[in-house]
Amino acid sequence: MKIKKVSRMISIDGDAVLNEALRSIKHPARRLFLERSLTLGSLSLLSGCAIVDEDSVEHALRRVSRFNDEVQAWLFDPKLLAPTYSEAMITRPFPFNAYYGEDEIRQVDAEGYRLEVTGMVADKHSWTLAELRDLPQTDQITRHICIEGWSAIGKWGGVNFADFLARVGADKTAKYIGFKCADDYYTSIDMPTALHPQTLLTLSYDGQPLPPRNGFPMKLRMPTKLGYKNPKHIQAIFVTNTYPGGYWEDQGYNWFGGS
Repeated sequence: MKIKKVSRMISIDGDAVLNEALRSIKHPARRLFLERSLTLGSLSLLSGCAIVDEDSVEHALRRVSRFNDEVQAWLFDPKLLAPTYSEAMITRPFPFNAYYGEDEIRQVDAEGYRLEVTGMVADKHSWTLAELRDLPQTDQITRHICIEGWSAIGKWGGVNFADFLARVGADKTAKYIGFKCADDYYTSIDMPTALHPQTLLTLSYDGQPLPPRNGFPMKLRMPTKLGYKNPKHIQAIFVTNTYPGGYWEDQGYNWFGGS
């Protein structure tokens, strides 16, 4: 029986299995990652399982994605800055990007807005937009890189996220910071990225209050991350040691999503 089982596994058509794996990947990012970075053998070695059916392919992809997250986190340099640009290089108009169309942009009431801060923090009071705007502000002109293959340069202004975390007494030994948004989007990042000097709680774009199409009243801007890691219309921030996942990450996108 054992000999027959081995024989069946060896006789699997590798091209057919790989094609099945590619068909099971709905999002271009995952397909590109597999095609450029993996072979059928490396999937099997990294996942520790035989690639014999759709479930094992999916399991292998998730194992490899977690491995990729760990490598990216290890390579991340919290002191290395992303390139900055001149105002003459700003992309106008800046492209709209979301998982929905422009006719579905969320409208958030400025007067009623409250930023909820919870989890491993000392100060859990909810912040009004006026309170956030009263904090020290900085700006940057950096490039937004979308996983779909396009990029654009924009001028973002707001509160240095590391300073904000210090102000609310966040536990900087925590692993994750999660975000919940008015458009039902959600994502999470690692603490070293949160503390990076270019990570901003963005309140303005190109010198004006942040427009709804860019994430009013607030978005997270991280030039060290791909676009889908930069949530818009943020309503809640929480600091945690429990993995929070993300809208695209829970569908197979790489969690670390950056350099």
